[in-house]
Amino acid sequence: MQITTPDIGVDKATVAEILVKVGDQIAVDDSLVLLESDKASVEVPSTSAGVVKSISVAVGDEVSEGAVLIELESDAASTPVAAKVEEKVAEPTPVAKPEVATPVAATQPATSAVVDVQVPDIGVEKAVVGEILVKAGDTIEVDQSIVVVESDKATVEVPSTVAGTVESVEIQAGDTVKEGVVLLKVKTTSASSAPVEAPVSTAAPVAVPAPVQQETVTATATQSGPVDINVPDLGVDKAVVAEILVQVGDKVDVDQSLVVVESDKATVEVPSTVAGVVKAIHLQAGQQVSQGILLATIEAEGQAPAAAPAAKAEVAPAPQAAAPKVAAPAPTQAVSAPASGSDKLTKEQEAENAKVYAGPAVRKLARELGVILSQVKTSGEHGRVVKEDIFAYVKTRLTAPQAAPVAAAPAVSGLPKLPDFTAFGGVEEKVLTRLQQVSIPQLSLNNFIPQVTQFDLADITELEDWRNELKGNFKKEGISLTIMAFIIKAVAHLLKEEREFAGHLSDDGKSVLLRNEIHMGIAVATPDGLTVPVLRNPDQKTIKQIAVELGVLGQKARDKKLSPKDLQGANFTISSLGAIGGTAFTPLVNWPQVAILGISPATMQPVWNGKDFDPRLMLPLSLSYDHRVINGADAARFTNKLTKLLGDIRSLLL
Repeated sequence: MQITTPDIGVDKATVAEILVKVGDQIAVDDSLVLLESDKASVEVPSTSAGVVKSISVAVGDEVSEGAVLIELESDAASTPVAAKVEEKVAEPTPVAKPEVATPVAATQPATSAVVDVQVPDIGVEKAVVGEILVKAGDTIEVDQSIVVVESDKATVEVPSTVAGTVESVEIQAGDTVKEGVVLLKVKTTSASSAPVEAPVSTAAPVAVPAPVQQETVTATATQSGPVDINVPDLGVDKAVVAEILVQVGDKVDVDQSLVVVESDKATVEVPSTVAGVVKAIHLQAGQQVSQGILLATIEAEGQAPAAAPAAKAEVAPAPQAAAPKVAAPAPTQAVSAPASGSDKLTKEQEAENAKVYAGPAVRKLARELGVILSQVKTSGEHGRVVKEDIFAYVKTRLTAPQAAPVAAAPAVSGLPKLPDFTAFGGVEEKVLTRLQQVSIPQLSLNNFIPQVTQFDLADITELEDWRNELKGNFKKEGISLTIMAFIIKAVAHLLKEEREFAGHLSDDGKSVLLRNEIHMGIAVATPDGLTVPVLRNPDQKTIKQIAVELGVLGQKARDKKLSPKDLQGANFTISSLGAIGGTAFTPLVNWPQVAILGISPATMQPVWNGKDFDPRLMLPLSLSYDHRVINGADAARFTNKLTKLLGDIRSLLL
């Protein structure tokens, strides 16, 4: 089975990371690859369970919708699906009965068969039967839940793959089962194949499934009529509309940017998911928004909007019963669409969701919408969460987004109002950029951190000489080799020894949370203000790799192309004045981090060598730290070790 690139909302994306390897056993919805575009990062989940047979892409490859990513070797997963498809195709057959001659129906009586309903691939090797939802004699439908199985990872409702009457229940509560074990024996009743094939010349029975299938394809492949565009997952709770890029009446294409939203972490352009004409804009500049808020309505340009109704008309009365089955997925798809590119729940939240009684479809919806199931009010039997519960929860959360700004206001400063300056010549108001405005609450958190700054000087004379030797060859490759690349490498090396400097103070103030990886924030000055993209795992990269990524992140920051993921997860920050000037400064610790390193411009200074003064290139360092976590002696030791590393970079190899 081949896993292909789904519709990710853009024409092309780059393979940023491959999350599996050949031979891995994966379950449905396990993430396979990480794709990145200039708009977002998306993890592509598996649509089936099995073993990875081959990987068809490599990191750096450009892929588009339909491109093969992974080939899976699936065992029995295809059997229940095939049975389900056969049943769904066979269901419309009775619709043609009014057009079939009565004598044929009399001479071809219905036939019955007993079908084994087995445990499908549930993503784990073994599970325990927690509850049996049917009994012998019950009439069941396709997809009706028949048993609940539980493992240490999840609770799953197993649906029936056939419709009929339960002949016998082959398992009991408490049994341990695995894929392929028979759960029920179901007696199915269906017309024999002869009546279906006999009147082929009339084309009536054959015509019944065809329009339904065409309607389904038309509904999913092309959209027509008004389409609501919602704010997608931006990686933050709230953001502000900085700029509206289109007007009512404008014609837009798929992936064309509609608005620019800004948060204290990033500036993000929100694209259209359909092509068409802008019918209405529901936001205005300066408005605060969150995920799911209605952004615009677009009159989509469908390829064949009239095809589906025409097909319905040909089928006569019976398709009215079949129509809801075709139309039902549409609302779910519409709700899920905005979250399709959203980051998944954290492992801790996934583990929390696994403890809640809910079916697999509900769990998938919760992952897509970022819902923690324990917070949802349940309405199903035995306290089971159903889809309607999730929709109600999300609607409740989204209908009251205005309360948060009032609560956030006191954290801005807590200062009294400004006096009236009219008597002293008046004032001229200069509006802050959106990035500066939304950064104020985050910066104000520094008021609650007891911060101290440790200053030091590093002799980088030899390091600068070596950099000058290397930068010529780097420049030929289009790489700018700055002293920052060496500083990042040295700091990353040191943070593996001094782990508290890259940790976090726990909420109860009783422990330090030590991170297992190093993700370093690098402050970048842009025309709109300061932003801090994150350099991943610099301790595992070479100087050359760090220099390349610094250039890419810096350019993305200046072009406003940073994705939310580019700004998340840092546990230490470096801020450099570069060649701007100054001798020293006290950088602010960026909560929840506990330390930040400031770099001022290096200057030639006379340094006493024991006999006379030598001219040496000295680099000022400013280490600000949270005194609740780090003591002054620890900070002094940290900067002293760093000066030695920068003084002789070869010590990194020891």
